[in-house]
Amino acid sequence: MAEGAHVLVTRNGYDAIAEKYAELFRAELDDAPLDRALLRGFAELVRRDHPDAQVLEVGSGPGAVSAHLHQLELQVSGIDLSPAMVDIARREHPEVSFDVGEMSALDRADAGLAGLVAWYSLIHVPGPQRQGVIDEFHRVLRPGGYALIAFQVGDDTLHLDEAFGQAISLDFHRLQPDAVIALLHTAGFELTARVVRSPESTSRATKVPQGVLIARKPS
Repeated sequence: MAEGAHVLVTRNGYDAIAEKYAELFRAELDDAPLDRALLRGFAELVRRDHPDAQVLEVGSGPGAVSAHLHQLELQVSGIDLSPAMVDIARREHPEVSFDVGEMSALDRADAGLAGLVAWYSLIHVPGPQRQGVIDEFHRVLRPGGYALIAFQVGDDTLHLDEAFGQAISLDFHRLQPDAVIALLHTAGFELTARVVRSPESTSRATKVPQGVLIARKPS
């Protein structure tokens, strides 16, 4: 797939399934105590080191994670490729600002953010483009800022031609923690935490191990 083509394909796929996706995963965090603990730990790190605690979620989807971070007292906003997802997020979580945007070209100033969250969004970025995306995360974070990245663990790519009765073309790239950590180190991050957990028994997501990394841009 040509560089940038995956952006259009991913946007179209999520536009087609946005309402049903949001309905299925609306309460996903309610039954995910480990995920909530990791998000809380990230929020506390950001608040401890940065009084204003401005955070961006990239790939915010229907907005549940951004809304949860808002409840954790972060000044959070979200961007997503899919206009349909952004519409849902704005409707369901009016307390948070959501816009259409692309993680490889963030509309943010250099060193302006205290935190950045990529919650199962890096998995849609093909391998050749991943380092550029991580470099962009590094650019927008201020010294001492934190990035949190969640992903499915593995070596394969799940391709879907259909979901919720809609024809789509979506790739879900499973990633190895060591490979993502190498990208972070190349960009200039320092690793703060590495967690790999088994699938939540109550989750509607694919039953594969899940990885979460927290990294810090050095002061």
